[in-house]
Amino acid sequence: MSILEAIIQGIIQGLTEFLPVSSSGHLSIYQHFTGNSGESSFMLSIVLHLGTLLAIFIAFRKTIWNIITLKDMRFFGMLCISLVVLIPFYFFKNFVEKISTDDDIIIEGFCFLYTAAILFLAEKWGKGQKQKSEITVKNALTVGVFQGIALLPGISRSGSTICGGLFSGFNRKLAIEYSFILGIPTILGGCILELKDMPKTVDVEIAPFAIGFIVSLTVGLLSIKMLSWLLKSNKFIIFSIYTFLLGITVIVLGLMGV
Repeated sequence: MSILEAIIQGIIQGLTEFLPVSSSGHLSIYQHFTGNSGESSFMLSIVLHLGTLLAIFIAFRKTIWNIITLKDMRFFGMLCISLVVLIPFYFFKNFVEKISTDDDIIIEGFCFLYTAAILFLAEKWGKGQKQKSEITVKNALTVGVFQGIALLPGISRSGSTICGGLFSGFNRKLAIEYSFILGIPTILGGCILELKDMPKTVDVEIAPFAIGFIVSLTVGLLSIKMLSWLLKSNKFIIFSIYTFLLGITVIVLGLMGV
C-alpha cells in the first residue's frame, strides 16, 4: 500500500461518504480496477471511514453536544428509532460483504441506478418544511429503512437517508443534519464489526494509513459544506445524473468483463 494509493482512496472516501454517490461503491470499483484488494485495503477502508466519522463530529458538534448533554432528547429518540430498523438488515451482512469483495461489479451498477432514481424523485418531490420538533415515529422508521437498503455497495448511505428525510417532509437542512448524525453509530458500528472479523496478522503501514485518515477527514469536511450548498440551491439533481451515468458505465464494463 503506497502513500499515493492511500491519498487517492482518502479523497474518494471523503468525497463520496457525504456526497450522495456511495463511498462503498466507489471504493469497490477503484479496488476492482486497480487490484488494490485484500486485507490491507480492507483495513485502510476502515481507517478512512473513521476519518469521515470525525468530520461529522466536527461539522455538527453543536447538535451532537446537545444530544450528549440531554438537551435534545426527542431528536435523540427519533435517531434511536431509525437505528433499530437496521437490526433485521444485519442478517444480510455476509451477503453484502460478498457483493463488496467479489470480482463482479454489475450489481454495483444497478445499485448506482437505484441511487440515481431516488435522488431524482427527492429533488422533484422533497419540498417539505418539517422542523426537528415535527419528526414523527413514522418518519424515523422511513429514514431507517432507507439507511438499511443503503448497506448495498453502490447505494449511497447519505443520499438514501437524505432522500428518506425529504420524502418524509423534512426541510433540507434538517434532512442533511439527521442523515449525517444518524450515520455516526452506523459507521462506528460497521467499523467495529469489520475489525472483529479481521485476521490477527494484517500488515499495518502507519504512514499510508495516517495520511489516508487525514485526507478523508479534510475532504469530508469540505464535502459536507458542498452538499449543504448544493441541496439548498436546488442543484441536488447533479448527483442523480452522475450516478445514472456511472451506473450505466459500470454495468457495461461489468458485462464486457464477463
